Amino acid sequence: MAKDSVNKTSAGKNDSIGRTLLVVVILCLVCSVIVAGSAVGLKPMQEEQKQLDKQRNILAVAGLMHGDKLDAEQVKTLFGERIEPRLLDLKSGEFTAGEPNSFDMSKALKDPNASTALTPEQDLAGIKHRSNIVEVYLVKDAQGKIGQVVLPIYGTGLWSVMYAFVAIDTDGNTVKGLTFYEHGETPGLGGEIENPSWREKWVGKQLFDDGGKPAIRIVKGGANPLDPHGVDGLSGATLTANGVQHTFDFWMGDNGYGPFLKRVREGALNHG
Repeated sequence: MAKDSVNKTSAGKNDSIGRTLLVVVILCLVCSVIVAGSAVGLKPMQEEQKQLDKQRNILAVAGLMHGDKLDAEQVKTLFGERIEPRLLDLKSGEFTAGEPNSFDMSKALKDPNASTALTPEQDLAGIKHRSNIVEVYLVKDAQGKIGQVVLPIYGTGLWSVMYAFVAIDTDGNTVKGLTFYEHGETPGLGGEIENPSWREKWVGKQLFDDGGKPAIRIVKGGANPLDPHGVDGLSGATLTANGVQHTFDFWMGDNGYGPFLKRVREGALNHG
């Protein structure tokens, strides 16, 4: 009798453990299905918000946001009225055919036929590859005349890749605005690249010298106010400032927007 009792107790314990494991497995499967379903369901909303954030940043750097008072529909409307996205061939510096809304630079960067591997000498911004085609943004006034162009730029700082938009006048040389919209630099130090008062120091600066060479310079300790190419450095954030400098050196050079901006300085935007 005692032996039968022990066997029944052991069997009961095994059954209990088995049921517990079954319940755990079922719960895990149900949770996995719910999480996967939520991710798929939320993806369109996430993509829409990402697109809206990009539009806000482009409008802001172009001086069209006038604060953050515009709601989502107003942003979309204003962007549609005043911003014309175009695809640009970096090598030729000319616009190319294609639908900007369907262009995915992240995919292009993974395609060796759609991107260029940069040598250490070329890779001033520390990005390793750059897409052969990029999306740029023509900014129009109320009458539809192009007044500036917004270019996306990015490069490695102290801790992160720093992503920015720079607005340039139709002379292909004068900075109209700058905004860093994504980075992981140290708050209060390198994070000061977001500071409106520092970004304002870029407005009116000249990107190129009289010979067409990139000339914009971040000056540690402060730039001469009369220097058309000098921008004050970031206190306590030399390495981040160096990253910004190298980002501009690359993107304003021959492997970046150099060929395009040369055409702009020759009047390409004024000729449509």
